[in-house]
Amino acid sequence: MSDDEPDVPIICPECETTSRIALSNVADSLEQHNERMHDGEDVAQVDPDIADQLANLVAEDMGLLE
Repeated sequence: MSDDEPDVPIICPECETTSRIALSNVADSLEQHNERMHDGEDVAQVDPDIADQLANLVAEDMGLLE
């Protein structure tokens, strides 16, 4: 992991927890947490506000908003 790698805010409303995970570890961390704590249900997730911003940036980059 690089020091330049961004951290992504993760929330779990059921556990009432938040954390920041390195971008390269987000998918594995979420999967492990949800398996261990929520019987595999997708409860913990990337902060929805950040996920929306990322989706908009990707769509813009791909020219989907033109």
